[in-house]
Order: sequence, then C-alpha cells, then structure tokens
Amino acid sequence: MSSIEDTEASVPQGIHDAEVERLFGAGGPLGGQVGSYRPRHAQTEMAKAIAEAIAGQTTLIAEAGTGTGKTFAYLVPALLWGGKVIVSTGTKNLQDQLYLRDIPTVRKALSAPVSVALLKGRSNYVCHFHLERTLQNGRMTSRDDVGYLREISRFMKTTSSGDKAELSKVPENALIWNLVTSTRDTCFGAECQYYQDCFVMKARKEAQQADVVVVNHHLFFADVALKDTGVAELLPTANTVIFDEAHQLPETATMFFGDTVSTSQVLELCRDVLAEGLSHARDGADWAKVVAPVEKAARDLRLAFPEDIVRLAVNQIAPSSVFFPALETLRDNMDDMIAVLEKQAERAETIEQCRTRAIELSHQLEKWNGAQDKAADEEGQTYVLWVEAFTSSLQLHRTPLSIAPIFNKQREGVPRTWIFTSATLAVKNDFHHYTSQMGLWDEPAKSWPSPFDYEQQGLLYVPNNLPQPNSYEYTDAVIDAALPAIIAAGGRTFLLCTTIRAVNRAAERLREEFEQRGLPFPLMVQGEAGRTELLDRFRASGNGVLIGSQSFWEGVDVRGEALSLVIIDKLPFSPPDDPVLAARIAELEKKGLNGFVHHQLPAAIINLKQGAGRLIRDETDRGVLMICDPRLISKGYGRRIWQSLPPFKRTREIGMVEDFFARRAAMAAAAGED
Repeated sequence: MSSIEDTEASVPQGIHDAEVERLFGAGGPLGGQVGSYRPRHAQTEMAKAIAEAIAGQTTLIAEAGTGTGKTFAYLVPALLWGGKVIVSTGTKNLQDQLYLRDIPTVRKALSAPVSVALLKGRSNYVCHFHLERTLQNGRMTSRDDVGYLREISRFMKTTSSGDKAELSKVPENALIWNLVTSTRDTCFGAECQYYQDCFVMKARKEAQQADVVVVNHHLFFADVALKDTGVAELLPTANTVIFDEAHQLPETATMFFGDTVSTSQVLELCRDVLAEGLSHARDGADWAKVVAPVEKAARDLRLAFPEDIVRLAVNQIAPSSVFFPALETLRDNMDDMIAVLEKQAERAETIEQCRTRAIELSHQLEKWNGAQDKAADEEGQTYVLWVEAFTSSLQLHRTPLSIAPIFNKQREGVPRTWIFTSATLAVKNDFHHYTSQMGLWDEPAKSWPSPFDYEQQGLLYVPNNLPQPNSYEYTDAVIDAALPAIIAAGGRTFLLCTTIRAVNRAAERLREEFEQRGLPFPLMVQGEAGRTELLDRFRASGNGVLIGSQSFWEGVDVRGEALSLVIIDKLPFSPPDDPVLAARIAELEKKGLNGFVHHQLPAAIINLKQGAGRLIRDETDRGVLMICDPRLISKGYGRRIWQSLPPFKRTREIGMVEDFFARRAAMAAAAGED
C-alpha cells in the first residue's frame, strides 16, 4: 500500500507553559464559558505536553484517567496553535458531541477564529440519485419503509447537510437507508447528474477548507485503505492529527487493512445484474441463466459448513472438505458472468458499474488463496486467512498479522504531530502492548491519573464461591451472586457480559427473579432496542437494570445515582477460537515471548479498564464495581489485573456492599433534609 503523498505544511509556533497555565487557570477564559469548570492539575499538564508536541511536530501517546478533561486538554492547544487539525474519535456519537458541543465551547472561550467541519462516511449522507430511483421503483420490504421514505423525501427539501443523524424520525438502523445512500461501488462520481448538489462532495469540500476537521476512526482508516472518504486529500495539509479513544485503533485498523468478501455481496451483485440486465439489455443475454450458476455457487460455498456459526483458519479446514472445490467453482462462474457483462457494459452505466463490482469481488476471491493459512503480499506484509460462517452467509477474511508496518508507512513523509489519547492505553503505566500493536515503539508516552478519590467513591467487590468461568452453570451463578447487590443498589445497575449468550441467559433469569420477588426495577436488554434508546430509558428510569455486551463497555456516560453498580460477568479475554489471535500468539511464541502474558492479558486488562470506567464519571459519583470472575483472586495474574484498575477499596463480602449502599442512602437523605 503506498503511503499518502505529502505536501509541505506550515509549522506551528511554540507555546509557553505559562500561557497554558493562564488558559486553564481559575481566572482563565475556560472558566467563563463552562459553568462547572475548575482547574485540574492533570489537565493543565496534559495540555502542556500536547502543546509541546504540536510545536515540535512530534508524536505523543497520552493516557488520561477518567475525569482529567482530556478533550479540552487537546482542543485548546490544537485550536490555537495547530494549523490544519484532524480530530478522529471512536464513534459517530462522539464525533457529533465534539462538533456540536465541545469544539464550539472551546472556540468561544478562546475567541479562536477557526473554521470547523464534520466529515462522515458516505453512508451517512442521503444520495439524490438513489433517493430518486427508490421513489420511482423502490423495492419496499415493509410498511415502515414506505413511511420512512416519505420522511426522508421531506427532509431532503430542508436539509443543508444531508446527514441522516439530523433525521431522528427514521431509526439509524432502518433498512431504507441502504436504498437512499451510495456506496463506493454505486456512486457515479462526476458523471452523476446530481454531482453539483451531492452532500458527500459538499462535506468533503467543506473539510478541505476548514481549519479543524472532525472524523471517526472508521472513516480515517477506510480512507487510508480505500482512498474513498476525503481524508486522503486532507492528510497532506494537516499539521496535527489527534486520535481520541485511541485504544480502539488497533482493532479498527486491522479491520480496514484487511479484506473481507462474503457470499451476501455476491448474491447482492447477482440481484443487481439481473435487474439492470433486464432493464437496459434485455436482448443482450438470458440474464436469469447468467446469474443462476453464480448464485448457486455462492450458496454451495456457505453449505460447505453444515454448522450455524463457524470461525476457522484455513489450515483448520480439512483438505478433503467440499469448501475448496466450491470456492474454485464460484471463481469460475464469476469469470463467466464478467465475460457477459464486458460485452453489455456500454449499454448502460449501471451495467458498467455491475461489471466493475464483479471484477473487484473476483479480485478479492483471487487474493484469498486458500492453499496456506498465511499469505504475504508484494510488500512482504503477512495476512491471516480465515473463514466465518453465519446462518445464511459465509465471509472470507484476509487479516493483517500486524498493522504496525502498514500504519508506520502512513506516518512517513512530511513531519506532523500525532497525538494518541484515551483513558486506557497502558497496563500499570506500561504502554508496551499498545505501542507494539501500533508500531509506535520509541515514541514518548505519558500518563495522568484521574482526579477522582476512588478509595472514597467506590468499592471493588469480588464474590466468594463462584464456579470456574467455563462451567455450564456460570451465568446462573453470576446472577445468584449479583441479585443481593442489585437489590442493595436499588437497581441502578449495568450488567456487562462478555458474550451475547450470557446477555440472553442473564436477561431470562433476572426477568424471572424480578417477577417472583416483586422487584420494581425496569429491565433493559441489548438487542431489544437501539443503544441510544436503551441508555435514554435507563437514565430516565432512575432505578433500571441494563444488560449489555461489548458495545456498552465503552463510550457510555451515565452520571449520578442512576448508575451505582457495574457488574462484569467475567474477565474479557478474546475467544480462544479467534484465528487471528491464534496466529498472533504463534508469531509471538516464535520470538520466544509468551502469547498470554504479552498479548491476551494486556488486551483483557485494557478492555476491563474500559468496562470499569463506566462506574465513576464525576467527583460526586459513588458506586460498586463487582467483578464476578474467581480468576481475579485464584490466578497469579489476577494481582496484575486489579492493580491496573482504579484504587477502590476491596472486599469479598456482600455485607460490605450492602453497608456501602446503606451509608450512601443515609448521606443522600441527610443532604435532602438540609
């Protein structure tokens, strides 16, 4: 992969520590704009380090404990001294929060004359062409879609951005969005009749001209890999790139620097080939006969695995399996379909587009050479080949063994500042795991502790007598241990699970228990509604219990009494059947390192720190963190884990948990009487 071409960027001037002290001080400009603002030593020191990195155009890895105020710590120096700045966040929600709330606040406080733009992936913007086509001949799958389409059509008459986040009446996951947005494959670019009005192009143009551009990690890496999001044109002019929630980068980059091709993509292509062939070149071929062999081959490839859910490295698939011949047949049939599309492509742009997509899919199938479990590309980058089967589709993955060499290639060229910040980058102040994943080996890393008084504000509770986490009855044992704590907390609980199966079993048990015991705690379960809706309901209830898996472990901010107890069912080790993890461990062990100690354990600790971080969100929060996994006590590595967590008081007795909540209730009652 070639690195992004760089042009010379202007070098920002230095900034004195005294100026940072003034800006973040008690009488400084931030205090005037932010009602609850008060100076924090760690925030000021972090801002100084970032200002120094910006002045020197160097890299800084910055871990800042919850409550440090890291957003302001990087925004103040970036807005005043950063030249062109790209800020990349973990999620679209955080992106919106930065753009709509945090940056305007800091810009106003500093009277900084900077322009700001928000740039999202193309699937977030309504496409004029696809909307019109869907209005004319839309294949509506439900009555809801018809209503949603009407809302989107109205929205298009008033919106200046086309960003679907502005249209709250249509759920973010509604299927209709797929029919009214474009993909890289289905965009006509400058050939499109609506090119002048295109919201994607408009957003990219604004980003080109802005001083500060807010993106998210998915967009950043999709662009570096696919050159399709507008970041490729931005990066050469940027002095400073800031990654917030930077702990997510290794996973996001791994996903985008790899390749995935699925039977669903093949079937979707076949559907479009049939529709466009019949519309524009009915006499050119027997289109049903053209697509039928490809569809059959794609379905046969999925049927090579009779099980419902499968994750296998190539070397785990038996050489005698029907999988390899099925893959060969799919490739051959794709070639036949491409030959027909070649002849008919000039009949319509949409047929040409199908031809391009077919060639791209065929190319991905070619790259997935199943003769070995690892494959290297022409630049020597090693990839792991593995398959993942779902109920009705099969995915072929080609995942880089390490993203470090690819990411380092992107950082070459004109010097610029790179800031990596998060509350969770280190294991007991040791950044080695993170820096080796990202290829940031010799870069400076600093850590600033949280200003919270964890010893007074929280309690870590590890219950006695739980079975081993791999035992059949484990989730039931967790619920038995959790119930007295949930009752003592008066609901107000997050139950964070490591698997969806555990979420479903825990929900089933708690429903029964709440009903039998007459407990008035509303239950919210991941999957029963969108994440934002569940969190809104949880906050509003005041005594709810929310059960979730990975998506609730981070990026969730519930302050005050509504969340008083966080229960984690087990230590979040990656599943042992993960083919990429297995390949990475094998690689480490070749170098004489221990895969568990040097990879699995630090990854689990960083993930656990994220989950634990949901509990105490400001200086007045008080609560209990309950980790149910007995390995925290029984295994030698347990000590390393709890020493990486906030320094809560610790207990193994439910009585201490009940006392903690009783004292908190008494304090709240006394405060109410005052």
